[in-house]
This record gives sequence, structure tokens and C-alpha cells, in this order.
Amino acid sequence: MGRWKPDARGRLTLGALELFAERGYEQTTAAEIAERAGVTERTFFRHFPDKREVLFMGAKHLQDRVVAAITAAPASMPPIDVVGVAMESAAELLEEDRDYARQRWAVIAATPSLRERELLKMASLSAACAEALRARGVAELPAGLAAETGVTIFKLSFERWVSDEPSGTFTECIRDALAQLKGMTAGA
Repeated sequence: MGRWKPDARGRLTLGALELFAERGYEQTTAAEIAERAGVTERTFFRHFPDKREVLFMGAKHLQDRVVAAITAAPASMPPIDVVGVAMESAAELLEEDRDYARQRWAVIAATPSLRERELLKMASLSAACAEALRARGVAELPAGLAAETGVTIFKLSFERWVSDEPSGTFTECIRDALAQLKGMTAGA
């Protein structure tokens, strides 16, 4: 392996994305990712339980941030605005590296098993949002509706943000989607 280099986790993540783009997710092994990163396969498994987690390692941190933003929102704020602010908070994490987000999304979009995993992560995020809203005193149905709506806005805004069409920042995409939703329901 040669001389030790810092940031094995970062190199593993970058190496995995490169290999997934070159060969496809299914055709890439953990051993190949480790080799690309200049580490042993054992080191790979110290950082990730499997190659899927290279792509999903930040889900817990993102969920914790969303829940914290819901908890910290003013008590007078309507639930839909609370989840909007919470999703903006999550977007701030991802805005730091749009290129990585694009590469990650391309791999996920091209792989059915990863799309399924992404849906499971989004369902977990929605459940955590609903629970946080209920802890604020929001009733069951409105909490669920606001949580599901917030996650849908997050998902659609993310896809818009990583697309090839200019769309502004991820936060701006979320604000725009929420404003459009409110506009559609204002006359209802």
C-alpha cells in the first residue's frame, strides 16, 4: 500500500464514485474501491459496512439536522413552514458540494437497488419529521401530511438542483417548491 495518507474515508468515497461512474455500481467491488483509494479492503470495512453505505453515510446526520431544526422552530410557526425551514437546513449540508451530490445521484438513479434504498432513507426521514412535529404538539394527521410534504419537496428540489438546468441553490429550490405548493393550495 505504501506510505500512509490521510483521509482514507474521503479517498474511499471519491474512489467509489469514480468506479461507480466508470463501471457501474453492481460491477464494482469493495476491494476495487479500496485499491483505488490506496488502502486495504479491511480499511474499507472499517469505514463502511458495505459499498452501499459509501453513498448513504450521511443520512443519519441529515436526519438529525432536520429534527433539530423542527425542534428549534418557533412554536407559532405553521407545520408546513416548520418542515420547509428544516429541509432548508438539510439543504445547507449538501450545498457545500454540488458536484459530489450530482455524481452520487447519477449512481443512485442508474441503479434500481440504490433507488429503493434512497426511498427507504426518505421514508425514515419523513417518519422522524412527523415524530418531531408531534412532539411540538401537532396532531397526527397534520404532522404526517407536513412531514411527507416536506420530504417530497426536499426530494423534488434535490432532483431539480442536481439537474443540468440552472436552478439556483438547493435552498432556493426548496423555497420555490414550497411557494408553488402554497400557491396551488391558496384557493382551496
